[in-house]
Amino acid sequence: MATIPLIHGHDAGAALAYRDGRTITAGRFLEEASQLAVLLPDRGHVINLCADRYRFAVGFAAALLRRQVSLLPPNETADTIERIVSAYPGVYCLSDRDETPVPATLELVRFPSQLTGESTRRPVPALPEAQAAAVVFTSGSTGEPVPYSRTWGNLVRVASAEIDALGLRSRPGIALLGTVPQQHVFGLEATVMVVLQGGFAMHACRPFYPTDIRSALASLPRPRGLVTSPLHLRILLEDADGLPPADFLLCATAPLSPQLAAQAEARFSAPLYEIYGCTESGGIATRRTVETAEWRAMEGVTLRSDGTSAWVKGGYFDSEVLLADVIELKGPRKFLLHGRKADLVNIAGKRTSLAYLNYHLNSLEGVRDGAFVVPDQTGEGVTRLMAFVVAPGRTSESLMSELRRRIDAAFLPRPLCLVDVLPRNATGKLPRHEVDELVRKAG
Repeated sequence: MATIPLIHGHDAGAALAYRDGRTITAGRFLEEASQLAVLLPDRGHVINLCADRYRFAVGFAAALLRRQVSLLPPNETADTIERIVSAYPGVYCLSDRDETPVPATLELVRFPSQLTGESTRRPVPALPEAQAAAVVFTSGSTGEPVPYSRTWGNLVRVASAEIDALGLRSRPGIALLGTVPQQHVFGLEATVMVVLQGGFAMHACRPFYPTDIRSALASLPRPRGLVTSPLHLRILLEDADGLPPADFLLCATAPLSPQLAAQAEARFSAPLYEIYGCTESGGIATRRTVETAEWRAMEGVTLRSDGTSAWVKGGYFDSEVLLADVIELKGPRKFLLHGRKADLVNIAGKRTSLAYLNYHLNSLEGVRDGAFVVPDQTGEGVTRLMAFVVAPGRTSESLMSELRRRIDAAFLPRPLCLVDVLPRNATGKLPRHEVDELVRKAG
């Protein structure tokens, strides 16, 4: 059976993480993962809720060494955790926090406050390609979270393809700071697996506020990069303070406007790339947003479409994957993305997507965040869209006036509701139950 090393490209003394102002070597990582593996209970599944990215990686590696599958929930709500517990009998939870929101029936294992970390220059363990490594879940933005299993071989091949597509092999030893959760498939691939398989290093923290992001990024040696989402990037760029230079920016989880991408490149003095992918498959394609609207599939990956649906195959996929998005092929490996099938809107014989409408809404001056919503329809009435907008200092009337010049009247929101904040999750998405609550309150 073919095997793949747990880490690749690191000497024992090379930096693998930066935590609390200290450098953690690859040798220490391997030693701590080995020590933790011995301490884990003998179970088949573990919910890894470690907030510290380095400790998450140690826990993930330790579970692999024990042939345990890491369950990575899309959020930490009581309902989500309870559903996972009921679906995976005998599961336990690994956490590095004193306050962890888990039900009393779930066994909680605390990440050790102190592992010796003394490197014995132990050999790098190799794991079977076919070993079940993780179960990732959809965000729940269109309903209940759905689980998808990923093998060790799949995770490694996706990471390797991303490293090549993003040109990271030309930036040896790059240190990556992530604002996205490592339990999300994008965070897992781009801030954990890419580091483990690329000879790179991670920052252990996951900052959110602009001050914390600036401080954490500035603490990293060059070359350094920021892995983030459009939501976090927008918040960061709205802050007037100066930003530390970077060498690489990576964004995913939601559409990114060319204007925001150009602003980010100018402020950070670094190129910004996007990854397109989904929970079902992992990363599929990349683009440099300021240069093109087209996406290019990663090496070995091809797409096909029948005009209604699209599939991706090859490369690191175990089988052909049906995509939930509407794409327009420009060749076997190039395409335009037109949004999710569930986001398509048809009103009075006219068709558009929520992604297109949200793009124009969020391009309006003074809009910090905004989203179009299709309320649940009753009866046979005409569909009416709603929009919820965070825009201090603006009125709904002025925003509607500008929207009339940008989108067809059939798709104007009725009503457009001003709110203080949109209840996005850690990756910037709006869970369906939160959307339903917004609609209910709007009455």
